[in-house]
Amino acid sequence: MKCGRGPKGAKAKKLGVCPAASENRLDKIHGGINSGRACWVVAGTFCGGTVQGSFAKKQLACKRCDFYLKVHSEEGRKIENTHSLLKRLKDTSSRLDITQKRLGVIIGSSGLIGGALMYYFKTKTSGDIEVLGPNSKRLSLRQPDDIKRYFDKYHPDFIINCAITSLDSDAQLTLETNYLGAIRLAKMARLQKIPYIHFSSAATLPMGENLTEEDLRPIGPKLSNYAKSKLLAEKTLQYMHETQGLDYTTVRLAVVYGKHDHKIQGFQRLLFSIADQSMPFMLSKPGVCHSYSNTKKIPPFINHILESRDEFSGQSYNFVDQEPVEMVALIKAIKTYLNLKTPRELYIPYPVANSGKAFIKWLIKRLGRLGVVVRLPAELQFMKSFYETQTLSVEKLAKSSYRDPAPDVTVFTELTSIIDYYLVRWKHLNLFTAFHEDIKETSHPAAEFMDTPENLLEKINKYSHEPLEDFEAHL
Repeated sequence: MKCGRGPKGAKAKKLGVCPAASENRLDKIHGGINSGRACWVVAGTFCGGTVQGSFAKKQLACKRCDFYLKVHSEEGRKIENTHSLLKRLKDTSSRLDITQKRLGVIIGSSGLIGGALMYYFKTKTSGDIEVLGPNSKRLSLRQPDDIKRYFDKYHPDFIINCAITSLDSDAQLTLETNYLGAIRLAKMARLQKIPYIHFSSAATLPMGENLTEEDLRPIGPKLSNYAKSKLLAEKTLQYMHETQGLDYTTVRLAVVYGKHDHKIQGFQRLLFSIADQSMPFMLSKPGVCHSYSNTKKIPPFINHILESRDEFSGQSYNFVDQEPVEMVALIKAIKTYLNLKTPRELYIPYPVANSGKAFIKWLIKRLGRLGVVVRLPAELQFMKSFYETQTLSVEKLAKSSYRDPAPDVTVFTELTSIIDYYLVRWKHLNLFTAFHEDIKETSHPAAEFMDTPENLLEKINKYSHEPLEDFEAHL
């Protein structure tokens, strides 16, 4: 077509190489090189003087194109079905111009961290990255064939693994997901020669102050299933880097705080226990501190390390706020904001608290004999950490090229908005047993749906509704 956008064309530097010349998933189709003889299904081609978008938008123009007619005439009955071509391109009719973007796969995209990453890459980056977030039905880390089939199909430019099992999962599930699944992903990344970003946990470190990235716990059978699996994964990733050239980075998080978590775990478990008034006394002692990781800060860091592979490849980083948090101070802050009387400032010694845990374990065992399936709350497995300090050093992170865009943001500065978000959410799910009417929810978007659905129906059917108006404005 003499557009000048070939690999060495006169306009390639100014306008970019045509996707039809660079998209290799249709290589050899109709005897062409890359997508050279199937350009009508490739987004971003330069046709009729302008860059064309998806096949759905360009098909009418393509069907009038001399080259399109030429190929169809030459191929005759051997011409590839358009649907088959689009399938090879991962449905470019719905995902525009993907051939000019880097493609990433985020495992565990439905979780707190994975969800934050999906949102960031889709809305906060310059638009040169497309991310996929397959669920466990489409890609199970426990099924090697799933992993091979998925990555052979999509050939991404990087892999981010945020997937974990529940803290109380049995040994088999934890092994296959947190350890073997993580290593399978790493092997696929090494095979395809792409970066692999792995999320780990402070559970791989001992208790103590100012712990560095190298202060790993010794591997032993007494570790919890979760800690053991994350520690084994870190060790194997390091070995694969040293012996097989794996390009990886481990990001080690501590207590994660932020909105939009669908599970009540970690920081949210503490908040829930106080709000529900199920923590009558202090299950800690003054002076016990822990490091915290901000959900919003994680995606910019991941984007930075993807852009700086020479510096971050083969490295592990503690990614936590600069200042640790005293647990008692955090409990008091939540209690004060909610204007509650509990937990009372009576500090339960660890031996007493641990005896309560032992009783619960005994009770669960007895119920199991009666056919009642009950699990020990995950946080009780880590009760000892409520009474021991664990703070992570950020010295290595501070010496890197990454700069915290909001160093003054901490769990205390975010606390009120986080509390308001989760209290409304949990009340709507009817999870509270004690804390009820004091939660403000007048501005919650689901209030009309919950309280006056008949009004909502009439508005949508006969009049207008703001969320739909916003959607229609973009059609």
